[in-house]
Amino acid sequence: MKKIINDAHAPNPIGSYNQGVLSNGFIFTSGQIPIDPDTGKMVDGDFKTKTHQVFKNLSAILERANSNLSNVVKFTVFITDMSHYSEINEVFNEWLDEETAPARSLVSVRDLPGEADIEIECIALEKINA
Repeated sequence: MKKIINDAHAPNPIGSYNQGVLSNGFIFTSGQIPIDPDTGKMVDGDFKTKTHQVFKNLSAILERANSNLSNVVKFTVFITDMSHYSEINEVFNEWLDEETAPARSLVSVRDLPGEADIEIECIALEKINA
């Protein structure tokens, strides 16, 4: 059984996919890039500002699925420049509890959609932690 998850507070998909899928108690999000859902355009600003926008987008999708970032069990991060590694860690620490942080992979890639320099996807548990 699967349920499609889409939320107006995250960018609309630009292809044949959905923002997320709920299946067997897990939420699988599509990769999110730093698009402002209100404008449909990439946010301006430095790398940390863009990473914060990605977290806002992921949060909206998870909330639509009755979950939140504290229920993420795995993040996969794609970046085009490994020199941003420490900035990514700083933003992750602002959004997540370091002691209960989930598993994470970080991969350097050549290109990302829309000329983004970061994309993050996650797998989360459906139920919100109390």
